[in-house]
Amino acid sequence: MPSGLLKWLTVVTLTFVLGGHWAILQSVAWVTMVAGYSQADPFKEALVKTFDGRHPCPICKFVAQGKKSEQKQETQKLLTKLDFFLDSPRIIIFPPRVDPPRPFATRTADTRKESPPTPPPRLLPG
Repeated sequence: MPSGLLKWLTVVTLTFVLGGHWAILQSVAWVTMVAGYSQADPFKEALVKTFDGRHPCPICKFVAQGKKSEQKQETQKLLTKLDFFLDSPRIIIFPPRVDPPRPFATRTADTRKESPPTPPPRLLPG
């Protein structure tokens, strides 16, 4: 896959994930509304009608409905994740068991009674 195509695919994917598609649609709606209102009214009044919120176009209504449904879905996902987290079983970790110390015989060099052989043994030719 060419790197240019991969970059554009990444940009488009991030735009949709971050909700940028709603901003693009809303911008298209505003431009369309200003163009439509300015045919009958002066440009200043067309801008006022576009952004006053009392004259929404079908695209504006669609964007508002889409944003609202996404917020509901995100809330439901968040609640599901929290329920899953809160319902997890409790993990109990026990410390290692420590046995009481046992007395044991200490061995030191003076406990050996035999002395080493004199002279030291030699390797026999073989």
